[in-house]
Amino acid sequence: MAESRGRVWTGVIRVGPRQGDHRVAVRAVISVGVPLLVLLLLGRLDLSVYASFGAFAALYGRNDVPRVRLRMQATAGGMLLASMLVGTAVSFLSTPALGSVAVVAVLAAAVTLFAYRKQWHPPGALFAVFAAGATASFPATASTFVTVLVVGGASVLWSLLVSAVSVVVRRGSWQRPARPRPPIGAVAWEMTATVGVASLLAGIAGALLVGTHWYWAMVGAVAAVGGAHVTARLIRGVQRLVGTLLGVLIAAGLLALHLPPWLVIVIAVALQAGAELFVGRNYGIAMIFITPLALLMVSLASPVGPDLLLRDRVIETIIGVAVGTIVAIVSAVLRRRSSLG
Repeated sequence: MAESRGRVWTGVIRVGPRQGDHRVAVRAVISVGVPLLVLLLLGRLDLSVYASFGAFAALYGRNDVPRVRLRMQATAGGMLLASMLVGTAVSFLSTPALGSVAVVAVLAAAVTLFAYRKQWHPPGALFAVFAAGATASFPATASTFVTVLVVGGASVLWSLLVSAVSVVVRRGSWQRPARPRPPIGAVAWEMTATVGVASLLAGIAGALLVGTHWYWAMVGAVAAVGGAHVTARLIRGVQRLVGTLLGVLIAAGLLALHLPPWLVIVIAVALQAGAELFVGRNYGIAMIFITPLALLMVSLASPVGPDLLLRDRVIETIIGVAVGTIVAIVSAVLRRRSSLG
C-alpha cells in the first residue's frame, strides 16, 4: 500500500522530458488566436466558445507523422462539431439538467470507445464532454445550429490549414506508418463503462448540489478516470484537483482586473501556449494554465459574474475528481476480482 501511494505522489510531481512541445504550442497559439482575433474585429466575442472548441482540433496527433496527424485532426474536428451540435440541441430543447447530463454521459462513453479504436492522442472524451456541456449551458435558437457549423467549422478548417502549413515549412515527411488498431476487447469496454458511469454520476451530483456549470464536474470525472490503470487515474485526478485550485487563484486575479477583451485574448493565447508546453509532461502544471484559460473564455462569451464562475469551478472540480476517483478504484477492484475468478 505504501509503495502504491509512493508511486502516486512520484507521478504527481514528475515532469516528463520535452518532445517537440514548442512546435505544438505554436500551432495551438495560431489555431486558437486567429479565430478569436477575427471575432474581436467583428464584435462577436459571444461566439468565442464555438471558435475555441473548433480550434481544439489542432491539439490532436501532436507526436504523429503529418498524414496521421491531419487525418486525426479532421476526424476530431468533426467530433468536436458534433459534440457542440449535441449540446446546442440539448439547450434548444430546454432539456432539464439531469437529462442533459445523461445525454453528455452517453456521448462521453461513445467518444471514449471511438478514440480508443482510432488511437487518438490525446485519448478519451474530455474535449467532447467539455464542448457538449458548455454549449448545452448557453441559450440556443434554430439559428444557433448554423452558427456552430459556420464558426466552429471555420475554426476546424483553419486548424487543419495551420497544421498542413507547418509541415511544409518544416519540410516534414507525409509518410504514414502502419498503425494496427487495437481490438475492442475487455480493456476498451472497461474504459468505456468507467467513463460513462463516472461522468454520469459526477454530472448528477454537480447538477443537484451546485446547479450551474454541471459539465465541469463531468469533465473532472472524465479526466480522473482517463488513465490506463488505477495508479495513472489517481495521479491524474490529484493533478487535476491541485492544478485547478492553483489555476483558480490566477483566474481570480485576472478577472478582478476587468481587462479589455483584446487583452483577455492575448492572455488566453499565452495560457494556451503554456498548457501545450506542459500537458504532455505534467498534467497538474498544465491545469494551472488551462483553468484560467477556460474561465477567461467563458467570461468573454457569457455575462456570468466572476465570483460564481470561480466558486462553481472549484466545487464542480472537487465533485468530479472525487466521483471519478471512487469509480476508478471500484472499477479496478472489480477488474481484479474478475481476473481472479
